[in-house]
Amino acid sequence: MVFYPKYDSRKAGLPPGSLVYLGKKRSEKASIHVIDYDSNHLSEREIVHCADCRGYMNENTVSWINLDGIHDIEKVREFGEVFNIHPLALEDVLSTGQRPKIEDYGDYILFTLKMLYMDDDNSDLVAEHFALILGKGFVLSFQEVEGDVFETIRERLRTGAGRIRNMGADYLAYCLIDAMVDSYFVVLESLGEHVEDVQDEALEKPASSTVAEIHRLRQELIFVRKSAWPLRELLSTMEKSESPLLSRKLKPFLRDVYEHAIQVIDTVESLRDLLSGAMEIHMSSMSNRMNEIMKVLTLISTIFLPLTFITGLYGMNFEHMPELKWHYGYAWAWGCLLLSSIGMAVYFRGRKWV
Repeated sequence: MVFYPKYDSRKAGLPPGSLVYLGKKRSEKASIHVIDYDSNHLSEREIVHCADCRGYMNENTVSWINLDGIHDIEKVREFGEVFNIHPLALEDVLSTGQRPKIEDYGDYILFTLKMLYMDDDNSDLVAEHFALILGKGFVLSFQEVEGDVFETIRERLRTGAGRIRNMGADYLAYCLIDAMVDSYFVVLESLGEHVEDVQDEALEKPASSTVAEIHRLRQELIFVRKSAWPLRELLSTMEKSESPLLSRKLKPFLRDVYEHAIQVIDTVESLRDLLSGAMEIHMSSMSNRMNEIMKVLTLISTIFLPLTFITGLYGMNFEHMPELKWHYGYAWAWGCLLLSSIGMAVYFRGRKWV
């Protein structure tokens, strides 16, 4: 199930820029992966110490340095020392509840986003905090755990497909953001299938579990909306930015991914409307089902009402009741019972109540 970040009381009272990891407690070992490239060559390696990243601080090549495991606060602090990153930026890197935003620090630009994908059995939404720092000739990315939605970008870098190897670090940052936005469509496609299943279930076999499933899907859509909505502001700020780190050649690509973000938001709103409709269908189906049950019970009670009257009348045991001494009284009573039952059933059938 999706993890909803909340404010952690451990930060209460601490000065701004204090490095506190606010995500889930993790025990995985942090790892650093580097891809350094230009139009003619590419090198890829794992490094252990952040200090080894100093060799990639040049503008002759583009370096993508990725840290898996921001729970390792010391590693994040070392990145700050090596690349001279402001403590407030590092604080945002560690704040898993941070909303998507962009901050221009002059020598570098910080992006915080939400990486969304479905779990292995495609049943639950997984949300991961993702931070990106764009500098001169390098891109730093920070993830909570290993595994992401960027494998296609790595393959394009390795094979030299497209224009990515001929562009700068800003284009790489754009590609990473674009891949995240595209992954939202995959998530929404999966959630849309679940919404359709819930609609069918609400119409054909409504149950109490249907309400729980609708509530779960609604919570996940709300989280997707909260993650996607600030992307409009982030991408609009990127497009209007005068920072030398973002070239003018990037503007058309930013407008394109901005449109994708708008489509994501529109799709989320549509799915939320469908879920609201599914809830109404469920309530109507349950109400109709209850009405059918009540109708059957009412008809049964109505049929047995004259039977109860007859048996109650002749069960009073008064001495002066002529029918009690009648030879055919028992058969007559049974005849009345049967005729009243059949008559009521025929009447209900004629009125099309059954």
